[in-house]
Amino acid sequence: MNKDLNTKTPRTQESGKSDGRILVMTAVPEEREAVRRGLCGDKRFDVLLAGIGPAAAAANTAKALAKAEHGYSLVVSAGIGGGFPGVAEVGSLVVATGIVAADLGVETSEGFMSLDEMGLGSTTIQVDTGLVHRVIEAFRAAKLPVTAGPVLTVSTVTGTAAGSAELANRIPGAAAEAMEGYGAAVAAADWSIPILEIRAISNLIGPRDLTKWRIKEALGVLEAAGSVLLEVLP
Repeated sequence: MNKDLNTKTPRTQESGKSDGRILVMTAVPEEREAVRRGLCGDKRFDVLLAGIGPAAAAANTAKALAKAEHGYSLVVSAGIGGGFPGVAEVGSLVVATGIVAADLGVETSEGFMSLDEMGLGSTTIQVDTGLVHRVIEAFRAAKLPVTAGPVLTVSTVTGTAAGSAELANRIPGAAAEAMEGYGAAVAAADWSIPILEIRAISNLIGPRDLTKWRIKEALGVLEAAGSVLLEVLP
């Protein structure tokens, strides 16, 4: 059995085939339309649906990369998500410094054990620090509230204070939680393409009080982020 899930040779796009285009993957149509409004129809960007969850995101991102008539210079996983209390507030943006498959592992009598601890591979895909810095600075220049930190990918959304605290303790600096980033990142890595994940915070992670969710506000911030990306991404 291959113990390192990330050691296979990545596929590469044909030399000279990429023309600087950017693939943006969102989970649902509402996120896609918010991003498209922000991008104002710029032809450098293709904004497609990833579906909900890491498996759908991996499959649909890989399909988009394989079917593209042109190459992509960057994949962006974008959408709304939950923010960790005290780290990322509702109405703010989070730019991932690392994309973490937070529930990929095994439960033991001593607690959760990740693939890393089991020696079966890595649950984190790193994001280029220079790219993160450029995007963060551009958001700040546009007066958008933004935090950088690990963004967790889960298949089951956290719905309790205890669950939120456990994740925060297990993954230091965790800033946000969503369901698609790691899937899109795995597909991008398979094609040797850089990945970026951006989340607009609609709610705080913990008890699911839907009366406190601000989805419309988060979609507005996501649209604003799209406008900034026009200026900062090559």
